Amino acid sequence: MLEHFLTWLVDTILALGYPGIVVLMAIESSVIPLPSELVMGPAGYLAATGRMDVWLALGCGILGSLLGSYANYWVASRVGRWVFVRYGRWVLLSEKSLEWTERFFERHGPIAVFTARLFPVARHLISIPAGIARMPLGRFFVYTGVGAGIWWAVLLAIGWAIGKAGKSWDPQLVFAYSHRALVILIPAVAVLIAGYVLWHWRRRRAGATTTEQGRGS
Repeated sequence: MLEHFLTWLVDTILALGYPGIVVLMAIESSVIPLPSELVMGPAGYLAATGRMDVWLALGCGILGSLLGSYANYWVASRVGRWVFVRYGRWVLLSEKSLEWTERFFERHGPIAVFTARLFPVARHLISIPAGIARMPLGRFFVYTGVGAGIWWAVLLAIGWAIGKAGKSWDPQLVFAYSHRALVILIPAVAVLIAGYVLWHWRRRRAGATTTEQGRGS
């Protein structure tokens, strides 16, 4: 039974092709909890066997993430938080998860849109507080695209490695390897954020010093 399901999953991704990746990743980046491992992993596996282009798959995954994330952003900015609280239960969205994501955004600011791509729950919810805060769209798209691109590349690489090793497709391998990748990625991203915060602080401090010198003269 499981073997037939896995075969069906890979065949479905292949049949849908690149537009299917866009649609599925748009769904994943909205409030609907579709595991990205079940889409980008098979895409990497198919790329290893010559049935997909890994770069096109990555581009389609990023495009889908931007579309799905912007849908959340738009609803949050135009309608408000209440719609997710009232109707979120229909897509297994709990208010507790939403509140955690909101605190994460408040604590880290816009850069949270980038870092949240590494966390399964926050990944598809972070665009909601970003929309409520009316985060500038340019910055929102850049952070979303870069964050999603890094994670999709990891999943594609895992699927590629499984295919090149001649192993049969098994999503459990993708989940296991993705968890190991997080052990490396999260500290690396933490260092990146620390560097960003330090750079931003020094920039503001330099601007304040320049302003004070201008007043003194």
